[in-house]
Amino acid sequence: MLLSMTGFGEEHRQQGGVAVSVEVRTVNSRYLKLSIRASEGYAPLEPKIEAVVRKRVRRGTVQVNLRVDRAKSPDDYAIDVDVLELYRDQLEALRNKWNLSRPVSLEAMLGLPGVVRDESSAPVDAAADWPLVGRALESALDRLHQMRLDEGRAMAADLKANCRILADSLEQVALRAPLVVDAYSRRLEERLTKTLAELDVALHPGDVLKEVSFFADRVDIAEEIVRLRSHVEQFEAIMDAPESSGRKLDFLTQEMVREGNTIGSKANDVEISRHVIEIKTAIERIREMIQNVE
Repeated sequence: MLLSMTGFGEEHRQQGGVAVSVEVRTVNSRYLKLSIRASEGYAPLEPKIEAVVRKRVRRGTVQVNLRVDRAKSPDDYAIDVDVLELYRDQLEALRNKWNLSRPVSLEAMLGLPGVVRDESSAPVDAAADWPLVGRALESALDRLHQMRLDEGRAMAADLKANCRILADSLEQVALRAPLVVDAYSRRLEERLTKTLAELDVALHPGDVLKEVSFFADRVDIAEEIVRLRSHVEQFEAIMDAPESSGRKLDFLTQEMVREGNTIGSKANDVEISRHVIEIKTAIERIREMIQNVE
């Protein structure tokens, strides 16, 4: 099973006049990097949020946005009677001084600064809201996980296709490799025979055998083929494992790059070089995709 490191999940919940909104976004990263942004007063919940996220996400850059809105109620507002009476006394004094017949309006005085106190911004009890926040967070992480899982399945299909391309090209290299030494031996013997004949010198079979042996040792890629084949088999087995293991796959990909480069540098053959290009192309596609696997 593979999990993508890119995903998004959100959840909205409401209970007892408290509305909670949680968003979780993830992008690829070598390690786990967590960033939390919460509404004012809810910073004390960040350690709990981090603990929950770390249980569900192992790699990637994670951004958690928590917004909590509380519904307004009559208890959130209070009239400051002392301030109201001061306003009334001053306004009444002005009304008498100016001989105004219209009485002072209570509605107008309620709109004056300081008459009505807004107590809705009082410190919140974040701990009391944690059960609701925690449930919303878990649901958002469930949606995130499903999105990452769906993308992981698509990535796994693409990775397996590239592994098949790699394995098929490698088998063609394995079939061609023994023929390279035979072809070199024939070419060498033909060139030497022609050259020495012109000089009227006999060709000693041992000299040809020695030179062919040196060449065979330089272009021997049997070990590299075996190792690369083993890496591909391990890669596919890890992809089918119950847990996503991006780091293991990343390590194996680096080893595949190394073996592919060695085969390409040692194999002195045009046909093998053509297959090596296919191998390297497939490995490069795999390497790029693995960067986004948890």
